[in-house]
Amino acid sequence: MDTARPFLDYLRKFIDMSEDEFGQEIVPLLDLKKVAKKEILTRAGETENNIYFIIKGFIRKYYPRHNEEINTQLSYEGHIIHSQESFHSRTPSEYFVEAIEPTTVVAMTYDQLESLFASSQRMEHMGRMIITYTMVIKDRLQMQLVKMSPRERFLNFVTKNPELMQRVPQKYLASYLNIKPETFSRFKHLLRNHTKAVHNP
Repeated sequence: MDTARPFLDYLRKFIDMSEDEFGQEIVPLLDLKKVAKKEILTRAGETENNIYFIIKGFIRKYYPRHNEEINTQLSYEGHIIHSQESFHSRTPSEYFVEAIEPTTVVAMTYDQLESLFASSQRMEHMGRMIITYTMVIKDRLQMQLVKMSPRERFLNFVTKNPELMQRVPQKYLASYLNIKPETFSRFKHLLRNHTKAVHNP
């Protein structure tokens, strides 16, 4: 129960949920997993059968293209990650889901989640709100990729997620933001110079 507490806090963003309700309705469905760095949770070509909530650590979702790995999601503590289309449509995944750091997750299978949503209107409503929330975030990112210049995307990301610059390999961040690696390196250099100028006028 204590380990899964961050998941309760996450669900409370969408509905009021007591610890008793969480313990009785949700906890029995959860599978606690410890995942090693570089461990693959989902492989392209396999049907995604789990939805993961990250308790501690970092996970990426990517697809291979030629000799590249295109990162489409970078998620850390307090976030959900899975191969979304595969999970909901029950078709083979186009993506790999891989741990960037040693990671602890709680997982729920497709059948367990469907059973939970079918158990009451309240649980179905919670599920609909969570799915809507994740879709809005995804659309927002896609809009940023279309409307913002590479420099604007970089600055927006760094401003909102400064700690991730230390935790995530640069090549993953550059791919996620759709910025060429050499351009990303130049932006980092400019940022360091700007920071030095601010602290040493």
